[in-house]
Amino acid sequence: MKRTLLFLSVFVCGISATKAQNCTELFISEYVEGSGNDKAIELYNPTGNAIDLAGYRIERFSNGQSTSSSGGVLNLSGTIAAYSTFVITNGQTTGTTSSPACSPELQAMADLLDGVYPAPTYMNGNDAIVLYKNSSIVDILGKTGDGSMTTAYGWGDEFPYDGSVGAVWTENHTLIRKSSVLKGVTANPDPFIVNTEWDSLPKDTWVNLGSHICDCYVGLNESNFSNLSFAIFPNPSVNGEIQISSTEFITEIEVIDVLGQISFQTIVLEKSKNVVIEENKISKGVYTVKIKFANNAISQAILIVQ
Repeated sequence: MKRTLLFLSVFVCGISATKAQNCTELFISEYVEGSGNDKAIELYNPTGNAIDLAGYRIERFSNGQSTSSSGGVLNLSGTIAAYSTFVITNGQTTGTTSSPACSPELQAMADLLDGVYPAPTYMNGNDAIVLYKNSSIVDILGKTGDGSMTTAYGWGDEFPYDGSVGAVWTENHTLIRKSSVLKGVTANPDPFIVNTEWDSLPKDTWVNLGSHICDCYVGLNESNFSNLSFAIFPNPSVNGEIQISSTEFITEIEVIDVLGQISFQTIVLEKSKNVVIEENKISKGVYTVKIKFANNAISQAILIVQ
């Protein structure tokens, strides 16, 4: 990738009021546009209650068209537990050279397998994905009725955001919703600026599928988080060196790999709001960084080391 695609910063000031206003409905939390038919869509429940999926559906607007008539519809079923995800993967189990089966490893991560072509998870980079509840739009990834997608490969990160300039993010990438996003896009965007709400990971990256970090969830007493913010940079890191800056004193940092193992840990003995992890302390990969603060608050973010 030619630019820094991921800069994570978690701001939790006044989080109780923000949660009450925004963390009330499902949204799309991850989008996997991988090799062949290795495609997946993850939904996240940002509320403290389970949500019944009856009445929800996903529609694919092929090539950014204004209707989903040629893009496929998937009616959802089941439930999503509080602060949990629901993964839909492409359901194709046999295939041809031009339309291969979805990888069994990816399908094993699914809560629901999608239907036959032209189901929503046959998307490529220029298809808009819309989540509905009955007749209401709950979330949109992309833009419907976008004429530029007739010939474009997908939406990009630079003006005019149609992939003609900069990097195309919606093709051959995994996209993860930023942790600061607390609700879906309920009105068709104009334009769709993908890097406003999404972080980009390389093609065929599934390590985060089935879990999502969102500021809607606070495990400890929310009063501990009042006026607390932190940032991790650079992210991605090219050599494993990162700096963590916070408005609160940091007491401990854990870097956890995709298998749940602690790859790096440090206890901060001297009071500091800025901690540097030196280069080569963390090898290449995707990690969760868990940060503990002097006020007993705990928060976390995704880190990529290239």
